[in-house]
Amino acid sequence: MRFLLVVREFASPLAEETCTKRSNISTGTADPEYLLKTNGYQVFSSDLEAEIYGSVKEADAAILQLPIAGIKVWSELLHKRKALPLLWWCSPEAASASLQACEEDVPIDGILTPTMTAQELHWSLHFGAKHFIERQQWQTERAGLVSRLEERKWIDLAKGILCDVNRISEAEAYDVLRKRAMNERKRIVDIATTIVKAHQQLRT
Repeated sequence: MRFLLVVREFASPLAEETCTKRSNISTGTADPEYLLKTNGYQVFSSDLEAEIYGSVKEADAAILQLPIAGIKVWSELLHKRKALPLLWWCSPEAASASLQACEEDVPIDGILTPTMTAQELHWSLHFGAKHFIERQQWQTERAGLVSRLEERKWIDLAKGILCDVNRISEAEAYDVLRKRAMNERKRIVDIATTIVKAHQQLRT
């Protein structure tokens, strides 16, 4: 993980002014771009959507320098262009602007702070990348489970219709669906959906 995208957004002009003043201190530790570059990372930092969208494809991770309330929106926008680890830059300004959002469920993979050492940054980014992979796997598994449940719903509805119309058992109804799917070279759920929708139209 070498190239990092810093997304800047501030809750108010006062917060931005405070952060800017802190960034001008000789240590420069309040600014993620300064801290990350100092520790050997390539960084692109911007608060302009067009610039951010143009750089996200090259980034290994995104550092969100904004209050928690804005994380979900930005995560969705970035994910449309590329799925990548998201880490929150928890500066005093961002933390104080996030007090009302402490219970929100936000899709972040780690936290960075202005006082981190090079080793702490390295390990936070490393574990953030691992957490991102686990989060992606969980989301894929969840999407698959939801899809299978949805398919089962349509198949069960179609079996019920076939049982009522043809006076057959559920096992026989499923066999009808399976044979028709084979004959038409379609998935069973597609046949089931067609039957259910046709039945619903006949009843209206």
